[in-house]
Amino acid sequence: QVQLMESGGGLVQAGESLRLSCAASISSFNAMGWYRQAPGKQRELLATITTGGTTNYADSVKGRFTISRGNAKKAVYLQMNSLKPGDTAVYYCVASFQAGAATSAFRDGAATWNYWGQGTQVTVSS
Repeated sequence: QVQLMESGGGLVQAGESLRLSCAASISSFNAMGWYRQAPGKQRELLATITTGGTTNYADSVKGRFTISRGNAKKAVYLQMNSLKPGDTAVYYCVASFQAGAATSAFRDGAATWNYWGQGTQVTVSS
């Protein structure tokens, strides 16, 4: 059974950094990415990365967040800098076998993704 397991969430102060990790049980995905969902808000796609390392970002995090993949392609990371209270949310790792998912996901939404992690809480205090 394919599994995605996030880690690295926690409580930080505004301006600090966190690095989220996601470990996948297989390495054959075409794309992986990160979503977040804050209380009372819609789920938001933050960043995606292809097998070849091409990245895409939502405007809301461009320049502050960086997505990367491990060498064995079974891990994906989200480096989050200059965190703000508005970044407080549950962060989810996602993965897809679909060709072109890394870009189509910004248009097609959650249906793009085959697998979701259980999420990790990030809380940013002011």
